[in-house]
Amino acid sequence: MRKNGHDIFIKNEQDVVEVTSELKKLIVNSVAESLKYEEFPDKCEVSVTLVDNEEIHILNREYRDVDRPTDVLSFPIFDEDDMGGKTVLGDIVLSLERAREQAEEFGHSFEREVAFLTVHSMLHLLGYDHEEGKAAESEMFSRQEAILCKMGLARNK
Repeated sequence: MRKNGHDIFIKNEQDVVEVTSELKKLIVNSVAESLKYEEFPDKCEVSVTLVDNEEIHILNREYRDVDRPTDVLSFPIFDEDDMGGKTVLGDIVLSLERAREQAEEFGHSFEREVAFLTVHSMLHLLGYDHEEGKAAESEMFSRQEAILCKMGLARNK
């Protein structure tokens, strides 16, 4: 899908949670709003792969040496494509099964959780890392919430 000149590729590799056109639009909007908020100057490509808990568990173990499922993984590339003049930011792998579980656990909508995880991962692709200390964590989480608020998906109080 294309939004604001950005190419956002969505690949569904799970059959636990239905992937509707509205869900795809939400993911695309989450990517685009993250880029807009961060004033990213270039047109870019981002790939989003939707998986289940079993698949993300395998990837989490393989790439992070963490032997359990997680909600989302980010694989930054940040490579300028000579052919189309687009910056390839990287790949997002999102467990829709885990997103559904967390939405229930946190008491908000599935849509908010998917948007939150997509925005969170986009900020990782753009160079933010909440694991670099309290200041970095605070900055990243503040940006996440600001983007979600702009999307009308503010945290429930």
